[in-house]
Formats: sequence, structure tokens, C-alpha cells
Amino acid sequence: MNMPTYENQAAWKTIQHFLPTELHLTGATTPKEEWWAWQGNNIHLDTYRNPQAKIKVILFHGVGTNGRQMSLILGKPLAERGYETIAVDMPSYGLTQVGKSNVIRYDDWVQAGSDLIDAELVKDDRPIVLYGLSAGGMLTYHVAAKNKKVNAIVGMTFLDTSNQTVKDTVASNLFMSRIGTPITHLAAKTPLAAIRVPMSWASKMSTLVNDKEALRVFMKDKTSAGNSVSLTFLDSYIHYQPEIAAEDFDICPILLTQPANDRWTPLELSKLFLSRIHKVPVKTVLLENAGHYPLEQPGLSQMVDAIDSFYQIPSITGRKEQQE
Repeated sequence: MNMPTYENQAAWKTIQHFLPTELHLTGATTPKEEWWAWQGNNIHLDTYRNPQAKIKVILFHGVGTNGRQMSLILGKPLAERGYETIAVDMPSYGLTQVGKSNVIRYDDWVQAGSDLIDAELVKDDRPIVLYGLSAGGMLTYHVAAKNKKVNAIVGMTFLDTSNQTVKDTVASNLFMSRIGTPITHLAAKTPLAAIRVPMSWASKMSTLVNDKEALRVFMKDKTSAGNSVSLTFLDSYIHYQPEIAAEDFDICPILLTQPANDRWTPLELSKLFLSRIHKVPVKTVLLENAGHYPLEQPGLSQMVDAIDSFYQIPSITGRKEQQE
């Protein structure tokens, strides 16, 4: 069977021209593409495998990006610093193929993330750390809370979608957050649940990047910002309950890499959630001049430096025992 490949996709190749030249992928630096069979789905992975790497980094995208876009800004830079990196296309995004009878919920994203960690730990026992952009930031928390074998998590934002302030800020408008959310919750319990809506209708996708030309490219890409999701997925994302409350989270240290010019999810939103965590270290680094999906320097370099330094903490580089 001929599987789809990013080699044949134009969107990411155009997007990378909005990034600094040193981040551009060439024939020699493009990630390897792998396929992981998971619950009737074929999940696409962008990988920079490195048996000598002391740490594996799993990269999660959000609801407006995909795995290849994670490889561009972080997968390749971290691989160049000696890490093994794996960027995931979550079900219904990127090149991942969803089984015909499968109904994707946000819970599946959490389970897939946890199962991927377990699959990698079967291969070897190197420490596994997570990174997530946008909604992927909170996904790192949800996955860590479920899996309990993660050594560190880094997020570009941590959004508690049960908080009305968060919902009002990230939604496309107040009608969608105040009226659309309860309507979606009701519709998700009916045959209308399968209806797909553009994520740009539900969220402030217009603030994904701060470059208008780049935004046009993202919005035309049906595998990322131009994607549509089912009402089932939207409702499950908004109402997902983590397996460990913030006040009880003791799995691993947390780093927030907050873009200073983020027009979608300002620092205050992540503070609402992270301020509740007291049992593990929580650190915040501001990325100068950077937007939500960062295209700008010096924020991009600051992000890589901050994450690299964070992952080198002794408590992270040493294997964390599984907690029962």
C-alpha cells in the first residue's frame, strides 16, 4: 500500500520559508516518516531516531497544526542537539489515517499519547519527555497524568477548558463560547454528533501566527489550521477531565514556554491552571517577539535553549520509577 508522505505536501514547504533559514529542512535533514498501527488507525510519525540519545522527546501539535510543523520548529533543532524526537500526527490531523468506523474523541488523543509512550518504553528504557504546542500543551499534562511514566512536560500553553475565562478568550467569539459550547454538548449526544465544523469557526485560528501571509498558508492546509473536526471531538475536548487534578499532580516538572506576542492564548490563561500545581517545579520562560506558533526570532532560539536546559535537569535525565 502506498502511504501518504509529507514529501508530496506543499503546505509545510511553503511555511518553512517564513522561518529562519537555519530551520529549513533539506533532503539530508528531513525527518524519517514512520507509521504506527493504533486501534484501527495508522498514525503518522515524523522521527529523528538516535540510539545514542539519552532522552526521547515526543512532540504534540494542537488543533491548528500538525506533526510536520512541530518538526520544523523543534523536532529538527532538538535532534541537532542530540535528542531523539518523535512528532505525532494525532488522529484526524496531519497524514494520520483514521479507520472508517472510528469516531475520534479527544480522549483518543490522550490514550494514543499514553500508548505511544508505552510502545517506546518497550524498545528501551530511556527517559521520555513531552512537548506540546497550543492545545498540545495541555495534552502533555493529560497524557502524563494518565501514563505516569513521563519525566518532564513542556507546553506552549496550558488551557483548562472548564474555566469560562479560558473558553471566552480562545473561542472565535462570545457567542461560540457561551451559546455554541452548550449547543455542541447537546448535539454531541444526538445523530448530529458526526457533523464536522471548521476549527476556525470554533476558535481564534486567525491568531495562530502573526504573519498574515503565513496565516493564509496555514488556513488553506486541511491537515492543520484548515481542518474540520466533529462535534463529538469538540465536545470531548472541552469537557475532558484529567486523571489527576492540578493540586495533586506529582509526576514530573513542568515548563511553560510562553510566546510574548501570543494573540490567542496570553500568559494569564496558563497561569490560571499552573498556579494550582505545587507538588512539582513549574517554570515559565517568555519567548521574545514570538507568536502563538512562533515564526520569529529571538523567540525561536530562546525556546530551543530553554527546553534543552530544562531537559538536562538531573531529575529528568535519570529514569523515573513508575508510580502506581
